[in-house]
Amino acid sequence: MRLVFAGTPQVAADTLAQLLEHSAHEVVAVLTRPDAPLGRSSRLVPSPVAQLAIEHGIEVLRPERARDPHLAARLAEIAPDCCPVVAYGGLIPQALLELPKHGWINVHFSLLPRWRGAAPVQHAILAGDEITGVTVFELVAALDAGPVLATAEYRLGEQETTGEALAALQLLGGQVLLSTLAAIAAGTVTAIAQPEAGVTLAPKLTVAAARIDWSAPAGQIQRQVLANNPSPMAWTELDGQRFRVLAARAAESSGLEVGVVRAEKRRVVVGTGDGDLELLSVQPAGRKAVAGADWGRGLRELGRFQ
Repeated sequence: MRLVFAGTPQVAADTLAQLLEHSAHEVVAVLTRPDAPLGRSSRLVPSPVAQLAIEHGIEVLRPERARDPHLAARLAEIAPDCCPVVAYGGLIPQALLELPKHGWINVHFSLLPRWRGAAPVQHAILAGDEITGVTVFELVAALDAGPVLATAEYRLGEQETTGEALAALQLLGGQVLLSTLAAIAAGTVTAIAQPEAGVTLAPKLTVAAARIDWSAPAGQIQRQVLANNPSPMAWTELDGQRFRVLAARAAESSGLEVGVVRAEKRRVVVGTGDGDLELLSVQPAGRKAVAGADWGRGLRELGRFQ
């Protein structure tokens, strides 16, 4: 089949790489978000998907809006059989959804209908889900609501961050996408409507929501730290400056008041609303990340996070 791949970030580029390496189908173009400014220089750089496509001599479509009439005209000229999507970052209008013979199929990193939205892995970790997975489904106008073509389960580790889970889920998702495309080409795929019950939403995490509330239970804070790593990173304040917590784990209560920090011989703990939280990796303001125990050696007295 002739494919137009839609995606933008590195996780999408990694899936595109799997398609280019293992698929019997031809990727004739990619659809991605426009070049974005990088760093202090604000120099415009292509998305990871665009960079990979350029390296392979594949046409890159990067309109400001997916409703751009020039995009619709070009896709009609290309006449793709199917359009796989991984984290494109924009809504595909109905007129474009109707162009490919086999539609648009989206790789989503949850077991739908649980965690529809932009941050499914983060919300699965926040909620303490033990099992998540990958769903390949037909794209429709409603958010992540299309019929399911294939799924695969994935068990989250107790200390697994969003970054680590996404890396594993991307590999799994690429495999499921390849098998789904093969089934579509063979005419053996079956679409199953999503159930109306069990829908949960997974909006993008914000920096404000990543601030730690030390009155929450230690286990909940541990999940917040994991879910926000690598972005936007869980944080708190110490002496009026932002202080990031990169890794932590719940521990038994030692009687510390909420937010109070104590450095012990081999660890640093913080009092929470229910038990203590051991700081495994932290990043004080203006410094590089360091093990919590190493940072704690510089503490001369009890501190308090705000």
